[in-house]
Amino acid sequence: MNANVHIIGAGIHRFGRTEGRSGRAQGVHAVREALSDAGLEWADVGFASGGSVASGAADIMINDLGFTSVPFINVHNGCATGGSALTSAYNAIASGMCDVAVAVGFDKHERGAFNASPKAYGLPAWYGETGMMLTTQFFALKIQRYMQLYGISREALGKVAEKAFRNGALCDHAWRRSPVDLDTIMNAPMVNDPLTKYMFCSPAEGGVALVLANEKKMRELGSDGVKIASIAFRTRPEGSFEVFAPSIRTPPGGKPTEIASRAAFELAAIAPGDVDVAQLQDTESGAEIMHMAENGFCADGDQEEWLANGWSEIGGRLPINTDGGCLACGEPVGASGLRQVYENVQQLRGRAGDRQVPGDPKVGYSHVYGAPGLSAVAIVTR
Repeated sequence: MNANVHIIGAGIHRFGRTEGRSGRAQGVHAVREALSDAGLEWADVGFASGGSVASGAADIMINDLGFTSVPFINVHNGCATGGSALTSAYNAIASGMCDVAVAVGFDKHERGAFNASPKAYGLPAWYGETGMMLTTQFFALKIQRYMQLYGISREALGKVAEKAFRNGALCDHAWRRSPVDLDTIMNAPMVNDPLTKYMFCSPAEGGVALVLANEKKMRELGSDGVKIASIAFRTRPEGSFEVFAPSIRTPPGGKPTEIASRAAFELAAIAPGDVDVAQLQDTESGAEIMHMAENGFCADGDQEEWLANGWSEIGGRLPINTDGGCLACGEPVGASGLRQVYENVQQLRGRAGDRQVPGDPKVGYSHVYGAPGLSAVAIVTR
């Protein structure tokens, strides 16, 4: 489905740690900010979709926003929760169900590492007891294999993190707002070889909301809208190697990111070379490197050249993770995918401040990947 659906309002609650404010309250803050940006009230919303992993059902937000009988769907899809909420809101407008919809995601995770439950993924208890639920271990082994296959250096992992913290320092909604030099990153305590502690994101807090409208409503309001050119969402195909997979097939099967990316480009009728700014899932440094290729922006192994030449910097050929990504912002799971779209909306509107991509960007690309192996891609245009 390709319809004239636009994002006309964007709101965010800063990521990181906010003592005394619940995850839901952070989501409510984001919704109110997005509605104000759009020049609308909660009563104008004809449909809402939202999700959280650790902070309760999103539809309880009506207690704070108002009892308007709005249809409000709760979504829960791991790291792709935000992408799922956006997809639902998009479909509500594209189908003609309503003129205005809201997508919202929020979370407030406890301090410390994520603690995935085997039962939640249909796995037996022994799977966790033997250490196979350790996502840090999976990501480390996956990037180790990729490095050996395509000649990626450990320093490349460090450069990705260094860029993230440098960009985060320019972003008012980021959690980590201090640059970290490459030497410190490379010599930090090892978590799982080859990834040090500065190469991983951290569980966090935050909220993001987007107000969507059809073209008629956008024009009626005179809104500063950004078009959703396409959304694609795919689960893992046969033989793919994903989180909580104990082994890899030889030769390996397909990848959900590659499938979702191809579908999004086809639907939007554009190519990777047309993208001006991209937000890619960077749960850790290796993920950004692998996702550069999986989303079609470079060939496997070319990332070394990209990082050496600064092509993924804010002023480079294709700026990637301009707000610092998950590495600098942290990951409140329900909000993370929508943060990426929020950042692209701000970039295309020219509202990104010190991190603004030069040259009046017209096409923004966002990609989120989640367990146990699914990806969502959204392309927005001006």
